[in-house]
Amino acid sequence: MIEWLASSQQAVVGGVLLWASAFKLVHRNASVAARRSVLARITGKERAVGAYRAVGVVEAVVGLLLLTPPVLVVEAYAAAALSVAMVGYLAYGKLKAPDASCGCLGEKEAPIQARGFVRAGLLAALSLLAVAGSAWWPTERPFATVGLVVVELAVFAVLSPELDHRWLLPLRRWRVRMSHPLAGTEVVVPLESTVQQLWKSTVYQSVVTQLTSDLLDHWDEGEWRLLAYAARTPSGPATAVFAVPRLAYRPDDVRVAMVPEEQDALV
Repeated sequence: MIEWLASSQQAVVGGVLLWASAFKLVHRNASVAARRSVLARITGKERAVGAYRAVGVVEAVVGLLLLTPPVLVVEAYAAAALSVAMVGYLAYGKLKAPDASCGCLGEKEAPIQARGFVRAGLLAALSLLAVAGSAWWPTERPFATVGLVVVELAVFAVLSPELDHRWLLPLRRWRVRMSHPLAGTEVVVPLESTVQQLWKSTVYQSVVTQLTSDLLDHWDEGEWRLLAYAARTPSGPATAVFAVPRLAYRPDDVRVAMVPEEQDALV
């Protein structure tokens, strides 16, 4: 059992290190992340990008060694050393640069939090567990191995504040929509709100001198609210029908049609 667990950690640790190195080496915003990371406080902003790339190269080398045969104990020890160094890096940042980002796995600016320490500690623990592995990929329980690797990589994603915009924020928005006390109920917009929006529109202001009454009638058609007023045009009496957005404040979208009282055509 221990042998199976240890051998499967090669893929997990190697995958995380390659993930981290890929961002540092090929992402278009890696230099921006480097300059606002804790590393910039250690090396200075002028040398931060070079140091950031160098860390990415080391992570890429160790990650590739872990993901390719043969299995060497030194690979797991190197990964553990990187993880321990990461814990120290995070501790320094928390004490000396609490507003700086980790810059570990993504471009999003995120202050160092407890999740970062847990992530680095977990990576160190899995690296040490991989020391006991003797096979590049366990041949027993192949489906269980794949499932374990996927679950562990998902845990690393959950522990990464840089990825919150990918899954946590959409999940929170969905939760708010589902748990809101008015979710699923029809939105009722007060008539007074629609009338005030109408008054603010340039369309209303352009024909207001032709109106001869207050609001006569109103009804809703989908996302529009239609308001009817009596009017007088050069061609004679008419009904001014305004279409006003019902669910949004967009006075520039208001439209009007003058319907003559004596014919069905629009003028």
